Amino acid sequence: MKTELSSFDVAAVVSELKQRIIETRIKNIYQTSRSTILLKLHKPNEQLQLLIEAGRRFHLTGYVHEIPSKPPAFCMALRKYLRNGRIREVFQHDFERIAVVKVDTKHGEMMLIAEFFGEGNIILVGSDGRIVQALTYRKMRDRNIVRNEVFVYPPSRGKNPFKLKLEDMEELKNFGETSVVTALTRFLSIGGLYAEEILQRAGVQKATPCKALTKTQIKRVFEALSQILSKISRGTIEPAIIVDAEGEYVDVTPLRLVKYEGLKHVPFESFNEALDEFYSKTTSKQKVAVLSEKLTAEIERQERILESQRKALEKAKQRIERNRRIGDLIYMHMHELRQLIDAMKRGKEHGKTWEEIVSEIQSRKREEKKPEAFFESFDQKQLILNVSVENMSFPLKLRKTVQENAASFYARAKKAEKKLRGIMESMRKTEEAIEKLRRKSADELRETEKVKPLKAVKREWYEKFRWFRSSEGFLVLGGRDAATNEMLIKRHMEPQDIVFHADLIGAPFVLIKTEGKTPSEQTLREAAEFAAAYSKAWKQKLAAVDVYWVRPEQVSKQPPSGQYLTKGAFMIRGKKTYYKKIPLKTAIGIIIRGKETPRIIGGPTSAIAKNADAYVEIAPNDTPAGKLAEQILQTLIRKTRLETSKQLRNFLVEEIRRFLPAGKGKIIGKAKET
Repeated sequence: MKTELSSFDVAAVVSELKQRIIETRIKNIYQTSRSTILLKLHKPNEQLQLLIEAGRRFHLTGYVHEIPSKPPAFCMALRKYLRNGRIREVFQHDFERIAVVKVDTKHGEMMLIAEFFGEGNIILVGSDGRIVQALTYRKMRDRNIVRNEVFVYPPSRGKNPFKLKLEDMEELKNFGETSVVTALTRFLSIGGLYAEEILQRAGVQKATPCKALTKTQIKRVFEALSQILSKISRGTIEPAIIVDAEGEYVDVTPLRLVKYEGLKHVPFESFNEALDEFYSKTTSKQKVAVLSEKLTAEIERQERILESQRKALEKAKQRIERNRRIGDLIYMHMHELRQLIDAMKRGKEHGKTWEEIVSEIQSRKREEKKPEAFFESFDQKQLILNVSVENMSFPLKLRKTVQENAASFYARAKKAEKKLRGIMESMRKTEEAIEKLRRKSADELRETEKVKPLKAVKREWYEKFRWFRSSEGFLVLGGRDAATNEMLIKRHMEPQDIVFHADLIGAPFVLIKTEGKTPSEQTLREAAEFAAAYSKAWKQKLAAVDVYWVRPEQVSKQPPSGQYLTKGAFMIRGKKTYYKKIPLKTAIGIIIRGKETPRIIGGPTSAIAKNADAYVEIAPNDTPAGKLAEQILQTLIRKTRLETSKQLRNFLVEEIRRFLPAGKGKIIGKAKET
């Protein structure tokens, strides 16, 4: 299975990105993993996501990627220099596996360089050509990736095919006996897959020695290479994911390759889409494999601990049994053992040496006389008498009585019993840990396998505002802050629209986009409820507020003489039509459509009830927004029986928060299924 981009892949991706991301603004940057960054790009009426994974991939993505709550230092540095910058150029360096994104920033023109060979790297280079930040710093033989040093590209590993001429191909013959497929990979540094593809298209056997190549063959190889490069540079490619007989992804290519002619091809509109689909699915499988390996390794480690504990338990049991047996034997043969000890002590009292005493005892032992028959050896330094009774060898301390020696062995048995209980308790804990790990392993693997790549919801132009569709289908928009308030009135208010505003200073403007149609009283009422809920009245925990509506011609940015209107503020002149005491409440709903990512919507209850599969009503109260969003999601999941992964839950919580009014609240009543 493919794990990294080839030079041809990088060329194809860059060719497409030139048509998509030039002049886009970098809205924000996220670091989704140790080696992966996500650039949120903005251009009029379109939001794009550019994913860069060092050493692995580089493409636009339409999937949701989990974002850490605390951005790493590398991400923060990229934000500092690149956020709000405008992408001016994207190119491949010298047909290497290196992509460069040039960004016009307030710090000057900077380059974000992504390397896809080896472990890869992502490097930020300043307008002076020096390294500002890098994902990985390292010193190498031919260059250094170190902050403040001048950035140097790695030495070229082969000739750039785009700059190659037919006469240059004659150099292949200099490789002598080397096979042409091996020589081609070295000569152009293009990888074995494409070297074989070029040779197959040229009708040249890959094992042909280079010195045997004819001029005609070299020309055909050059033409086959040129044909592939031409398709990539012109964008006349045929992107596809290659699938084997078992339905597993094998590769993703910008062109149809001879090698894969017998396998299924899943076509895509663009190579970026194909890469996005391929890596999103294979990354999920890799996560399962990595998690499985990690959990299996931990279970095996605990099982090794358990096996060690079992051996310790067996040894403890043996010690208990041995020491008790010795204690019993001492008491059973107390008379003989006392005689033996006394005989040794008397000999010493009579001035004999230990050697003489031992010699006499050994002589009597040979005559098989007791108690001398129990004697085995004697340690003069420690004064320990080693005996063997009923095939059990054990030491007796000469300074202690026989009863004291027996008591010491019983004491050892008791100590071993205490240790035995400790080992058994440790074993119980280890067994519990293993069982817990097995359950956790099964649960986490099941949860990880359940996680399907989550397609990002395509944002419409109006979703930068607060919005809802009325029960009659009218689009209703509201400002989120002073900037969007200003934008809403100046750019999107049309003569036939209706303008709503809560009777409070600082409330957002709300527009019913009528498109020349006449909304009913129900839509007008819904717009009034919307304007009330998203006003400052919610944060003030008011029960109700007055709302009025006017025509667009009554809204003006022209202040009275001597006064000034702040950003987002407008003058209202003429008659206002009021809706009195509009209760502060709103609804949050969920729309579920087959395999599509569920959508969250919010607005007046009557409108949400018509459009959602289930919804909850909320009102001002004391539950913080984060906790309230979790409660709303739990309630909606229970009502719809929606199967969710951790990733989907996190995504839906954030979507719910987008629709919550500023301030705290609570759920009023149970979730309703529509």
